[in-house]
Amino acid sequence: MIAEPNSVANLPNHKENGIHEEVVSESTVQNGSCLRNGNVKTFRGKRKIREQCENRRRHPSDGRRPNQPQNGEVVEAVTLFEVVIMGKSAMQSVVDDWIEAYKSDRDVALLDLINFFIQCSGCQGMVTAEMFQSSQNCDVMQKMTETFDEATGLQYKKFMAYPWILTVTWPVDMDDKDYPLVKAGPYWKKFRTNFCDFTSVLVQQCQFSILYDNYLMDTIISLLSGLAESMVRAFRHTSTLAAMKLLTALVNLIVSIDVSKHNLERLYEVEKNRTTGKRTNTRLDQLEKKKKEYEQKHLDIENMMNAIFKGTFLQRYRDIIPEIRAICIEEIACWMTTYPDRFLTDSYLKYIGWMLYDKQPDVRLKCLQGLQGIFGQKALGCKMDLFTCRFKDRLVSMTLDRDHEVAVQAMKLLMLMSQNYEDALSSEDCETLYQFVYATHRPLAVAAGEFLYNSLIVQEIEIEAFSKSNAKWEPNSSQLRALIDFFLESEVKLHSHVTYLVDSLWDWAPSLLKDWEYMTALLLGNADSHEQALTDAHERVLIEIILATVREAAEFHPPVGRGGTRRILSSREKKIQVEDCTRITEHFIVVLPQLLAKYSVDTEKVTNLLHIPQYFDLELCSAELLDKHLDTFLSEIKAVVSKHSYTDVLNACARVYATLCGEDGSGHKKVGLARDELVDELVHDLNQSLNTFWDEGGGFRAEKEGIHHICLTLRRITAFHHAHDLTRWNLYGTLAKLLGFEVEQNALPVQILWPALQCAYSALLWQLSSALETTSSKESILALRTHLKQYCHICTCYLSHRSRKLREKAFMILCDLLMIVSHQGLSDGLIECVEYLPSSSLQSKLLFFVEDHVFAEEPREFRVLTGEEVKKMEEQKLDALQQKRCLLAAYCKLIVHNVVEMTAAAEIYKHYMRTYNDFGDIIKETLSRTRQNDKIQSAKTLILCLQQLFQKHARSQDNSNSINSIDSSFNNIKELARRFALTFGWDQVKSRESVAMIHKDGIEFAFQGIGALEGKSLPPNLNFLLILSEFSNKLLKPDKRLVYSYLLRYTSEPALCKEEFVYSLEWYRTSLLASDEDESSIISSISEWPSDRTPCKKTLSEGSCAKASHTEMANTPSHAHCPSDLPSLAQNSRKRLKSHDSCHQEYPSGPERLKRKYSIPDGGKVENTVEVLAEEADIDVVGADQET
Repeated sequence: MIAEPNSVANLPNHKENGIHEEVVSESTVQNGSCLRNGNVKTFRGKRKIREQCENRRRHPSDGRRPNQPQNGEVVEAVTLFEVVIMGKSAMQSVVDDWIEAYKSDRDVALLDLINFFIQCSGCQGMVTAEMFQSSQNCDVMQKMTETFDEATGLQYKKFMAYPWILTVTWPVDMDDKDYPLVKAGPYWKKFRTNFCDFTSVLVQQCQFSILYDNYLMDTIISLLSGLAESMVRAFRHTSTLAAMKLLTALVNLIVSIDVSKHNLERLYEVEKNRTTGKRTNTRLDQLEKKKKEYEQKHLDIENMMNAIFKGTFLQRYRDIIPEIRAICIEEIACWMTTYPDRFLTDSYLKYIGWMLYDKQPDVRLKCLQGLQGIFGQKALGCKMDLFTCRFKDRLVSMTLDRDHEVAVQAMKLLMLMSQNYEDALSSEDCETLYQFVYATHRPLAVAAGEFLYNSLIVQEIEIEAFSKSNAKWEPNSSQLRALIDFFLESEVKLHSHVTYLVDSLWDWAPSLLKDWEYMTALLLGNADSHEQALTDAHERVLIEIILATVREAAEFHPPVGRGGTRRILSSREKKIQVEDCTRITEHFIVVLPQLLAKYSVDTEKVTNLLHIPQYFDLELCSAELLDKHLDTFLSEIKAVVSKHSYTDVLNACARVYATLCGEDGSGHKKVGLARDELVDELVHDLNQSLNTFWDEGGGFRAEKEGIHHICLTLRRITAFHHAHDLTRWNLYGTLAKLLGFEVEQNALPVQILWPALQCAYSALLWQLSSALETTSSKESILALRTHLKQYCHICTCYLSHRSRKLREKAFMILCDLLMIVSHQGLSDGLIECVEYLPSSSLQSKLLFFVEDHVFAEEPREFRVLTGEEVKKMEEQKLDALQQKRCLLAAYCKLIVHNVVEMTAAAEIYKHYMRTYNDFGDIIKETLSRTRQNDKIQSAKTLILCLQQLFQKHARSQDNSNSINSIDSSFNNIKELARRFALTFGWDQVKSRESVAMIHKDGIEFAFQGIGALEGKSLPPNLNFLLILSEFSNKLLKPDKRLVYSYLLRYTSEPALCKEEFVYSLEWYRTSLLASDEDESSIISSISEWPSDRTPCKKTLSEGSCAKASHTEMANTPSHAHCPSDLPSLAQNSRKRLKSHDSCHQEYPSGPERLKRKYSIPDGGKVENTVEVLAEEADIDVVGADQET
């Protein structure tokens, strides 16, 4: 019996060599050909085999790992499997012991080895063996099969392992997905390593003794080939791995034999030349004999390799299991690099080429890794021409593989091909691969960066000798120019992200990218005099590269989009980071003023240069150097502020002051004094200009130049107020007066109002922040309250301003301000500082603004446009769409955070279908967030949206109640309901309360006013049931019955018996009924109705809704028909529910019984049908305990 891998308790009782209950046929025993072993017993029949396997299944092991000591127990390994799996001894000594046993009794030792391979497959069965004799077993080849014996309930596999016929028997319930090679954990990972080592060491140790006895290897190869043909995954996987490792060991052996043979031939030639003329030479005879011996061994090993390759590899390299295919490809690549004379041919390379198209990424990965080993050796390139020509396009396309690791390895392979083999890749291929430096996945981008650096940048270094003075700079100059040219070409095509380009090259060209001294020298013109001057585009790109390299060195983290969470730096990395920050600070504090002075007019260049100081660390800079150059640096920044009016430049200047001052004001004192001096000048200039233009009557009178001057001053102050607390300059009062004047007179230009509105907002935020962080007086709190209300009123007024740009700015500021004041952790003194929620009028204005500026359709221009005009218009549309998305997102945040009422979202949801491509993601996220906040209220908002759309549709149809299936407006409402239903997902239990609330409100809306009509006319909203039916598939089956019982209370009116409205009512009933018979009958009746508005000629059948309801509920009081909410039900019996309808047994009644809030009036009696349905419903799904 083969030992169980999971068995521990029985291990000490195992027999020697692991041969347990081996069975040989009686005929074989009589012929004297049986295995001589004390442990081998005669055949007892299939009954004994079955009993042994049944005992194993009835008395399983305790699940512990094999041969692991438990509670101090000492386990002794007795079989090869146990020794290998424990791994306590050196593998070489284990194999040597087995070789000694083989020399003593090769049959017993071989049977032990066979048991080893069977046990490594996880087989818990039995192995029987009989000797093959051609005279008595002539039909054995026809019986070698794998079948299931119904009599014993066991699985059999009978196959040839010459000179034996082996029969492996195992239980049918053998786990095909839990055998040693696929088990998880370090223990089984070590077993896999030991298993592979055992196969390799076995060949290595047998090469001098028993490897060529024409018995051992024939038996092993026959065994592994037979197991590899099994339908059992464990046998195929284990035997394929063993066979491939065996062939690898044979390849290594034949290579060593060829080396020995080559050395022997050289020695033979030397000895032959030395003994020329002599008749006999014993040394030559010995060498000749040894040479023939090597040739015979070589031939024998060749035969072994052919047998394994044809018997195992060719059968399993296309196996259905990807792990088996990966093993075959991994090993054949190893054979090609180890023994290229035999395996590195097109007849073998085709297998790797074919598997490049495998569906599993692991197999494709093994192909690429194997090819890397081949293409990494230049000597093998001459044999790869045909393969490269055939599969190069596939290799290039694999850089776009959806598996990131496959794409990375494909890029590395192509880089090796480009380096070691000329003309392996065309220029078009290289251009395609270069663009991967902009990829989002960083490992792929880094691999592409290495390819770009080695293929393009390094080759640009001139070979000519360098002068001593320029020996450091001239190579970098060539590389920098190549890098800049590459980026400019990429920028023309698509990419303009120099930050990602620098990050891709960071690991391969640190000396180039950190050579800031040479980069700035090129910009200042201090480099080599004979260097060609940089163009304006080259200077712009070089400044961007400097900024990107400074950021990478200071932050030591990839840019946004490429890196996840920031990792903890090692001590070495921290040391490099500190050194780089010191270099950056000490160098650019000196050079940056010169660069600012040179490019002070160029907005883009100055903006990029002003971003560099945010990476300064003044504490690391020497005090002498800082005092010497800081004043010059600050004066240049002040000059930039006075020259520029662009927002980006001014914001960058303000951030420079903020960085150098420090967040807590702990920076250099000179910086703070310089900032205060600059702000004093700006504020004084603003006040003086405004005082000049205020006329005596309180009006505003200014010329064009004066307005431009005020606008520039306001922009500068706004930029600084955004980054610095300028509260002590009391700017809000001046700005509020200016903004209030516009509200009253509507006479100020927009270029003044825009920065004034933003600056006043910054002033309020700084005041609010100061009030929250420090203890404020009552006067300051009241002043802040007044300012906030005043500013909200100003922004509300600006929502109707003549300038669209200003209206949108006021809306964004107002939404942000409402978010801030509604979610601040205010102290007790500030609780009533401002209203947390906007008033109803303000909410209406905000909603109207969104409707008008986001969802309103813009008029189309019908005129012929040129190509440039079309391109310009497309860009304008994209910008306008982006602005609309920002406006909608700002308003949806107010809904999600309960700043405005959730019912306002109904107006947003109406546009979901029409604007799905533009705003679908924002609306879906709003729906998801509101549902997380309040499921019931979110459901009511959805049904409210559908109700409003239905009413609008009804008004457009002149209040007609007839149905038109081709009405696009009605179908759009149904489609919107279907989309809403899909948002609830597959978890019906989680959304049961929300869906039930939708049905409840929908039914009430459909039968609205039925009591007042008194049967004279039909409810105007009855067709809404067709829309409501889209949510029926989200109800659990018990909930459908409950909702159906609620529906029956409204179906007793005579007016509902009209044939024209059976369609809507029956369609909705069909969606609720759980019985297949009822549903099929109703669907068949509905299918006969025409789709147009003409009256239907079909009469109601017996048992239909109208007739039954009219008869059964004739005596029911009218107030019981239209309750305000779904009634709570009396306690129900689960047994009754199960006995009433067996088709409901599979549905649970819910996680818990909900509380009942509503009840049926005492004076009314519900008819029998409703009572039965109500009693059988086990749960009230409406969630009546939820307060609405």
